[in-house]
Amino acid sequence: MMPEVTITHREKAQALLKADADKILRLIEVQIKNLTMPQCPLYEEVLDTQMFGLSREIDFAVRLNLISETEGKALLGNLEKKLNILHETAQNSV
Repeated sequence: MMPEVTITHREKAQALLKADADKILRLIEVQIKNLTMPQCPLYEEVLDTQMFGLSREIDFAVRLNLISETEGKALLGNLEKKLNILHETAQNSV
């Protein structure tokens, strides 16, 4: 059985990573709605930078055994699915 402190750290890491993923989604939503279209280089740069940063955070949490590699991949995959839907919706409304 894991010590209570470890479980608390795991839960906190999961919550923080989910919050960061949600923040990226909101940032891209605002960018699409108000600033630039998905084919704009600025959009691509922001998206790539944010996704890279989140992937590094996830990698760090995995290396510390705060989340599993599967959980990390699922978090990134879920965010990518949501971003693809957002992108498709923006493309279809043009």
